[in-house]
Amino acid sequence: MTQRYLVTGGAGYVGSVVAAHLLARGHRVTVLDDLSTGFAEAVPEGAEFVEGRIQDAARWLDGSYDGVLHFAAFSQVGESVARPEKYWENNVGGTMALLAAMRAAGVRKLVFSSTAATYGEPETVPITETAPTTPTSPYGASKLAVDHMIGGECAAHGLAAVSLRYFNVAGAYGALGERHEPESHLIPLVLQVALGRREAISVYGEDYPTPDGTCVRDYIHVADLAEAHLLALDAMTGGAATGAPVTETSATGASATAASVPAGEHLICNLGNGNGFSVREVVETVRKVTGHPIPEITAPRRAGDPAVLVASADAARERLGWTPSRPDLADVVADAWTFARRTATRDEEGRA
Repeated sequence: MTQRYLVTGGAGYVGSVVAAHLLARGHRVTVLDDLSTGFAEAVPEGAEFVEGRIQDAARWLDGSYDGVLHFAAFSQVGESVARPEKYWENNVGGTMALLAAMRAAGVRKLVFSSTAATYGEPETVPITETAPTTPTSPYGASKLAVDHMIGGECAAHGLAAVSLRYFNVAGAYGALGERHEPESHLIPLVLQVALGRREAISVYGEDYPTPDGTCVRDYIHVADLAEAHLLALDAMTGGAATGAPVTETSATGASATAASVPAGEHLICNLGNGNGFSVREVVETVRKVTGHPIPEITAPRRAGDPAVLVASADAARERLGWTPSRPDLADVVADAWTFARRTATRDEEGRA
């Protein structure tokens, strides 16, 4: 059944890919984005686009919407340390305004783009949703504050919500991929070396207690991430309010058994592959995929970098029926490489 969704931050990396998946499934999509970090050309064809801030969501949100998928957050850890007020105002204040607009319009389903940064430095791995939440940056703290805010909204006002805590998102989906200014994520940084835009990749620390001495992280393909968002909507769209298992049609069209998320519940799920790859494994995979040498520069450890960050995604599998279908790092890198070359060619043509 066709439904209508508001996608905040839908001109950004993850938001645009999720919007494209919603459209492919036959839903109506409105993207709300102020283009402060997103790109108008990333709004998928077929989506209505509104340029605006989430603080003003009440201007556009009404009872014709079936739900909201919320991606409109600033996400640079370093910047959040230097300018914490920017993150509190947008990530927390903006979400507060969005929740008020949803309440006024009677829109009672929300999928929130949360983050593994809410956990801080983990005591044990893989990380489960019951792990202590001790964020080490204002960015992580702002996202955790929003999770608390959503929980209160669910309990007090009957919202049904799913917060999805991402680990390291990578890859691309067709013409939609990762573009940040400045770029801080490992895979696109290594691909910049392959493109000749960067001389070498810095490896921060090689004396961690890991097999090759470099940090280990859990990478998830952005298309797998998008499918989890659709399954979260499925869980809130059907099923008995008791939370008993129901059979839903997944984002891929397959039948999956999942427990429903009734009004009043706030479900939190980690999203990751459940295994990790070291910095040097990522660099070597980029070498193989691109055929380019990738010079390395060894640098001191960065403060606050845990040795291993790997997710337990058991809750997403059990409650949403979600299993990542693209777990191979080479596939993730290959899709990101295709997007990076396409973007580089377009940029060169624009300068010609």
